[in-house]
Amino acid sequence: ELNSTKSKLFDSYSLIADLHHKINSTNFLVRDLVIEITRERKPSLPVDEEADVFGIPPPTASLSDELKLAILPHKLPLGYSPRMASDEIYPPVGAACLRFQKELAQYMTYDIGGECPMDDVFAQKLLLKGCEPLPRGRCHPKSPIGYVEPTPFPDSLWATPPDTSIIWDTYTCKSYQCLIDRLDYGLDQVLQTKPAGSIRIGLDIGGGRLGVALSQQGRESGTSPSSLRLPFFENTLDIVHSMHILSNWIPDAMLEFALYDIYRVLRPGGLFWLDHFFCQGPQLNQTYAPMFDRIGFTKLRWNVGKKVDRGVDKNEWYLSALLEKPMT
Repeated sequence: ELNSTKSKLFDSYSLIADLHHKINSTNFLVRDLVIEITRERKPSLPVDEEADVFGIPPPTASLSDELKLAILPHKLPLGYSPRMASDEIYPPVGAACLRFQKELAQYMTYDIGGECPMDDVFAQKLLLKGCEPLPRGRCHPKSPIGYVEPTPFPDSLWATPPDTSIIWDTYTCKSYQCLIDRLDYGLDQVLQTKPAGSIRIGLDIGGGRLGVALSQQGRESGTSPSSLRLPFFENTLDIVHSMHILSNWIPDAMLEFALYDIYRVLRPGGLFWLDHFFCQGPQLNQTYAPMFDRIGFTKLRWNVGKKVDRGVDKNEWYLSALLEKPMT
């Protein structure tokens, strides 16, 4: 009886998988039909301005071959997969990328197998528009000139890496010392707030400065913190650092979500090191100070200074703070 039941159950799984396959195929047919109806009703619109039922412009024949390979679905070598309920696999590319097809085509322009263009700044602009993750490319990154092996562990924990370890072309600073000098707080000041050796795993949002402080122990994120959930489990990181990234250019609601996510990934007692948060004078007390209080950080350091490089009359301010996630 058990074997008979198992056989019937297996037949049911096969039937369900077949139904999934048919439903999936029907969905694609309906989508294509809606796109075709939209084209007939609005013949004056360029193809790349049309949208499918999900509001995303469909890929067009104008895309380069490399971009098509990177973002369009590919047939599974072994055919239909019941586990995936599909015979295709979709590359992990952000849906918002399809709204910026010209920029995406520029990003994917390179010599296959050659050296990748130095387009870090351009890539960041795409990320900030919500094009995350970016498609993969088939090119090699530029190698640093005079590269040397990293400092061995454990000396690497507190040693400043050699300047030849990265390429500085796209950055204002051209050395690690320049990055260190731009910090409002010294590393020793931050470490003294915690028991010796308890700051082990860190995340630097955007600028790479924490990597200077923690050497190879820090992890740099090249994503936009305003819109992306941080790829870490809850209560895991000892410290999160951000400099010149989190500021008033981010809408208030998105910023609060980002700050809550930083709170989420920090362990109890973990530190949020916020450096050079830019804002207008009225925003400081009316918007941002209450926001940090709502989230629940404990203020270990809170320093505010006027930003005068564009004129005192601008009433622009910098906030630097060392915040702690409560133990309970």
